[in-house]
Amino acid sequence: MVIRIILLLLQISFTAHIYFLIQYVLRREGRSLRRFINTAIGNIVLAGALTVVVIFRPDLIRNVNLQFLLWMMAGLIMVIMIMIKITILRNMYRRSQDPENYHFNFFGKKVLHSKVVLQEEIYIFLFTIPFFLFCGAYFFARLVNLIMFGQL
Repeated sequence: MVIRIILLLLQISFTAHIYFLIQYVLRREGRSLRRFINTAIGNIVLAGALTVVVIFRPDLIRNVNLQFLLWMMAGLIMVIMIMIKITILRNMYRRSQDPENYHFNFFGKKVLHSKVVLQEEIYIFLFTIPFFLFCGAYFFARLVNLIMFGQL
């Protein structure tokens, strides 16, 4: 039970670590950098605690259902990636509605300026696509297997 809790906390901490890194890249705020550093320290502490527990009690690692744990991790990563994508799209939409970021052409159509979409956001959006697809496919394949056959 201790191993499962530490592994789950480590996964949540890794996910938060990636999230704060992305927030720091997008906003360049000191708060996001501090959170990024704090989650890095937390990851090191959790990984150290997990290592110590496994060294002194190797029988605990045998009782972990790794397939279920991977399924939960894939679902968590998928949800975080979709939240990142929604945040980026929401920010783009807000900037596109700002009158400073568009003008009307000769025919009365709205023309958006290039500063509506930031280069960092494009990179992050494209970088998260493979993680979202792989984790989402694994999560839903295991979910269908659980529903149809009663096992992961």
